[in-house]
Amino acid sequence: MRIIQTLILFMLVSTAYGQNVLTIEEAVNTALKNNFDIRVARNNAEIAKINNTPGNAGMLPTIGVTGAGSYENDNVHQKYSVGEDKKYPALSTTSFSAGTELAWTLFDGGKMFVTRNKLRQIEALGEIQFKEQVLQTQYDVIAAYYDVVRQKQQLKSYNEAINFNRERVKIAQTGFDAGSLLKTDLLQAKIDLNVATENAINQQYVIEAGKKNLNRLLGRNPETTFEIADVIPLDYSPDKADLLRKLNSSNTAILSLQKQVEIAEWTLRENKKSNLPVLNLNAGYYLSQTDNSDGTILSNRSIGPQVGGKVSIPLYTAGENKRKISEAKLQLQSAEYNLENIKLQVSTDLENTLTEFENQQRLVQIESENSSLTKENFEISIQRLRLGQTNSLEVHQAQEDYIQSCSRFINFKYNLKMAETKLQQLISTL
Repeated sequence: MRIIQTLILFMLVSTAYGQNVLTIEEAVNTALKNNFDIRVARNNAEIAKINNTPGNAGMLPTIGVTGAGSYENDNVHQKYSVGEDKKYPALSTTSFSAGTELAWTLFDGGKMFVTRNKLRQIEALGEIQFKEQVLQTQYDVIAAYYDVVRQKQQLKSYNEAINFNRERVKIAQTGFDAGSLLKTDLLQAKIDLNVATENAINQQYVIEAGKKNLNRLLGRNPETTFEIADVIPLDYSPDKADLLRKLNSSNTAILSLQKQVEIAEWTLRENKKSNLPVLNLNAGYYLSQTDNSDGTILSNRSIGPQVGGKVSIPLYTAGENKRKISEAKLQLQSAEYNLENIKLQVSTDLENTLTEFENQQRLVQIESENSSLTKENFEISIQRLRLGQTNSLEVHQAQEDYIQSCSRFINFKYNLKMAETKLQQLISTL
């Protein structure tokens, strides 16, 4: 039985050797290059940039080349007022035309300039949303990375419990053979050893699942093997006044909605311009040729430039312009409401996260001492068992207290790290 347990433990820890050690900085940098959510956000930002052109705003002319051709073969019968009667039983007509056309909106009440400003704001929004996705991905990677660290530390405590329980089994076996300990003490020691081994096996599965999730965030094959450090650094000291001062000017959620308010304002201006006259210029250079096999006109050809203009004045649009303006006003109002709401939400998140950070700091300090105390108590219980001064129930309880303290200590450190990361995300300093 002891050989099997040793082999299992060897398999659990041996995978840590010979693998590349992935640092948190390398993990974040890899995600910034490969993460699919970031790639999509980058494409969306690029689309907004591509759309921000004078042509898309309607400021530039369009030029095109046209061409057409036809052939007809008809039976024609013509009667004239002078009494003449002509028949063409097989009149064939060949015609073709070609030309270059230019269409240009010279004036639309300034709507094209409003649209261009709106496109600039949409491009800026795309950049903010891209940054927001980058920050969210960084947060997710840090959370996933240190979750694996947390699970590794949990495995370390289970392995430590296995070593203690192995020693308990030796002590209990020796005491039972000498008649100083009951068989129940020996059985309880073996049971606790088996449970600790089972916990270690299950914990290894949790670690592997966490690594696969981290690989997914990094845009890598889930089976990519790597190793990470088993320490959660805790050296962050937040400045509440500085965080509050930077919040409105740095938080991407606030900046995004501020930009959406600006876009809604430009949309309203754009719709108001629809009530103004529009002046269009049309120009071109055309060639037309028609040939008949018979008849009065055998050939007709025209070539030359043409220039014209068109003025459109919207006198009545069935209420469509009014409807668009009313809708744009409501959309602007909703965007302003959303902005005020997100400011409150982000401010609340900051306050709650600061409280969480301070609470977790205190809990880490308390549980750090508690972990040392429970470990010392567990070690004393083992010594007392060796001297025959206690029983397995007391040792079992001391062991459970120690393992639970280790779990709490690990979780408190992880929660503290996540509170730190959230504060940095809120002010865009990850």
